[in-house]
Amino acid sequence: MLKQLLCASAIVSVAALAGPSFAADKPTIPIIVKDTTSAYWQIVFAGARAAAKDLNVNVPELGAQSESDISGEISILENAVAEKPAAVVIAPTEFKALGKPIDEAAKKVPIIGIDSAADSKAFTSFLTTDNVQGGRIAADGMAAAIAAKYGKAEGDVALITHLPGVGSLEARNKGYKEELAAKYPGLKLVADKVSDGNATTGLNIMTDLITANPNLRGVFADNLIQCQGASQAIAENKKGDTIKLVCFDADDKLIGYLKDGTIAALLLQDPYRMGYDGIKTGLAASKGEKVEAFVDTGANLVTKANMDGEKEHALLYPKVK
Repeated sequence: MLKQLLCASAIVSVAALAGPSFAADKPTIPIIVKDTTSAYWQIVFAGARAAAKDLNVNVPELGAQSESDISGEISILENAVAEKPAAVVIAPTEFKALGKPIDEAAKKVPIIGIDSAADSKAFTSFLTTDNVQGGRIAADGMAAAIAAKYGKAEGDVALITHLPGVGSLEARNKGYKEELAAKYPGLKLVADKVSDGNATTGLNIMTDLITANPNLRGVFADNLIQCQGASQAIAENKKGDTIKLVCFDADDKLIGYLKDGTIAALLLQDPYRMGYDGIKTGLAASKGEKVEAFVDTGANLVTKANMDGEKEHALLYPKVK
């Protein structure tokens, strides 16, 4: 599935550069994601695409090639607004940097935020996971996995952050740390590592953690890409039984690692809903209809034990076509 998604992302990028033409009799609501090459954002696009069909809206699928390309996303936003759309849906890459550009954009069109916050109060509506609560759930899931293995929620744990300054990640990490401090005095946070947005760096960080911390019993990787690297390191070192890795988001490979025990739990958002409801909310706002200022799209802990449940299965295997 991931291979198909990556191929789709290449098509999306080319289409965006080519400037596809859309029917003039339909409202246009572009959706701007952080990274068109990621499986997660392809699911967001799939939801937006379904909304476009159901609601008779033109939805250009836009985004940079990397979550670290902050200036690229700002340029995409400015260009999208210049086309005078009915609204814009955006997942901001970086909290501070996107604040003023979103303020300026919102003077011209309704701006619907999804996934990550920005330093702006100009969003007409914001649809996202409650990331602080998501971090708490991650800590609870890790503690439960450690207790199941060792009898008690005790030992050293760590955190791997994808990139600095990303609102959604900072919120997840805040919830994780607060929950550890409040509920699990036996779990000691011995490492708080920040990556550079690459899976290879996540792999190296995880490998170093394994070497440096013989009592390491749990790790929280706060996004898909860092989990890809961290889970590979755990698999290569055969540490899935002794180190309980909990991650945000999933792809086919990570689902496989969940099945074989390399990963203890995956915390899943609902990116399809973010895409669909983002467009739906943008259309309503463009018509002057009242919309909710904040919508929590949910977070769910998926383990090997519950992964075949109806809700969990739908989140693990979303429809992307």
